[in-house]
Amino acid sequence: MPTRLGVKPQAAPANDARAKLTSAEVANLWTQYMNDSLAVRFTEHSLSRAQDPSVRSILEFAQGLSLAHLEKIRAFLSADGYEIPIGFTEADLINPEAPALFSDDFLLAYFHVMSLLGLTSYAGALSTSSRSDQRAYFTACNEETMELFNRVLDAMVQKGLYVKPPILNASQPVRFVERQGYLAGWFGKERPLNAIEISSVFFNMVKIQVKIVLESAFSQVTGSKEIRDYLQRGVALCKEQFQSLGARLTENDLPLPRKWESEVTDSTPPPFSDKLMLFHVSTLISASAAFYGAALSVSQRRDLAMQYLKLIGEIGLFAEDGINILIKHGWLEEPPHAIDRDALLEQNKT
Repeated sequence: MPTRLGVKPQAAPANDARAKLTSAEVANLWTQYMNDSLAVRFTEHSLSRAQDPSVRSILEFAQGLSLAHLEKIRAFLSADGYEIPIGFTEADLINPEAPALFSDDFLLAYFHVMSLLGLTSYAGALSTSSRSDQRAYFTACNEETMELFNRVLDAMVQKGLYVKPPILNASQPVRFVERQGYLAGWFGKERPLNAIEISSVFFNMVKIQVKIVLESAFSQVTGSKEIRDYLQRGVALCKEQFQSLGARLTENDLPLPRKWESEVTDSTPPPFSDKLMLFHVSTLISASAAFYGAALSVSQRRDLAMQYLKLIGEIGLFAEDGINILIKHGWLEEPPHAIDRDALLEQNKT
């Protein structure tokens, strides 16, 4: 499918082409470069091992998008005088001949969640961009990711892999909240979860499942005890959080999302560098915190809101440990930053 990444913005303001990238636009491009450079390496290996033609077609489409993004971002950053991030290179696919780490079915589940994250990210990037070319670019990214999402979901439905969110009873009258007890949840009878709360719980569990599988698979292939122990902690924490949120659905007689742990193969040679695997998990942890925060903001039962606060605190502490490992090994690349005036003053004193 042809992409829109090369489409030039129409009717740009007269001085728009001369405008410098804002800090928000640089942040959007830099973050996307890191994520897409990682995606290229992950998809390259997955594509070389996928057997199902329909899965291979989706991976090829996703790979084409990531490569086009990287080329476009390099052009944007170079035009404004910014250094191109290192991100993830061929050196991070350390063993292209390593056997498949995941089943084809899980690859669909993985790209389902990655496209969900991409849609959220690109919408945020578009809303914080000022230049017309940046807005055109992220509009195109959003449309392409919508296409990827639809292809993945259609394939999952066709193969019977997709578990739909719970179905509610439609024959309910329109009602208004009459008592403050609607917000309660610590004492007395808890009201049933409403549709908004059910959706948040369900899709957070979907995303947790993908992280469980990645942490389990990466811990299986890493040669570092330090990273293996960290990833195994992540598996335990995610399973605990999956069970905690799942109890909310179970107590309302609602179905749970599908589990994917059995879709990890028995392969042990590492396809990817420890840097790539740890960064990938750290990125998903950050995304989890954001989605928990979004769920917290729409939860109208106090006990559920407090549960999300607890989950955010738990993954926040876990995320800090992961960042410290990245820093320890010199793997955490810095985004562009503001001028350090104090450092300049100190430099002038010498």
